[in-house]
Amino acid sequence: MIRRPGGELASRPLHFIWICDCSGSMQSDGKIQSLNNAIREAIPHMLRVADENPHAQVFVRAVKFSDGAQWHVAQPTPIADFKWMDLQAGGVTDMGRAMQVVAEQLKIPPMSERALPPVLVLISDGQPTDDFSGSLAELLNIPWGRRAVRIAIAIGEDADHEPLKAFISNPEIPVLQANNSEALVNYIKWASTAVLKAASSPASQSQVMAGGGSNVQVPAPPPMASAPPEDVW
Repeated sequence: MIRRPGGELASRPLHFIWICDCSGSMQSDGKIQSLNNAIREAIPHMLRVADENPHAQVFVRAVKFSDGAQWHVAQPTPIADFKWMDLQAGGVTDMGRAMQVVAEQLKIPPMSERALPPVLVLISDGQPTDDFSGSLAELLNIPWGRRAVRIAIAIGEDADHEPLKAFISNPEIPVLQANNSEALVNYIKWASTAVLKAASSPASQSQVMAGGGSNVQVPAPPPMASAPPEDVW
């Protein structure tokens, strides 16, 4: 492990990126507001996990996609300083463009060779309206894109699981199906805490130093929350 002068263990940057669907369908049934609330509720839990592992510097940001894609929170922000601004919904589902936006930031530079595997969380209620497959290939061709921990949450029964499975590219990690706001909160919290904790663990840091893949042991996700029929998306 790399140590600072005097023997103190050097902390490593860990980039956590939300990739959020803001298409018009997210306006229905309060999906976009449920997403805003879930991420906002998750921030204190992320801060606690980061505090428990001082050898990782957790930076958070977010991409939104609908008609095109752009950074919702552009600067890698220390979790202690991170504030969530509500997303608004409208437009199509340019998920492929979101992959390109993320890929640009996972190149070296601006990414550091000594970073920990980034955590990418894709959240969508629909299916791509642009060239998702080609753009995903670009992301996975970048070393940090390939080594990232990739989690996907499907919102509602109409969400297309195939692109989300392709994004994860790991049969051991399932697409998380959120059919109501409670399930979405549970999955957002899990991705923000359990996955973040695994990615920032000393075992993950040792694997990076050894030059291997991400090798992050992602814990089992929580079971899907049940809900009365009127609350199902």
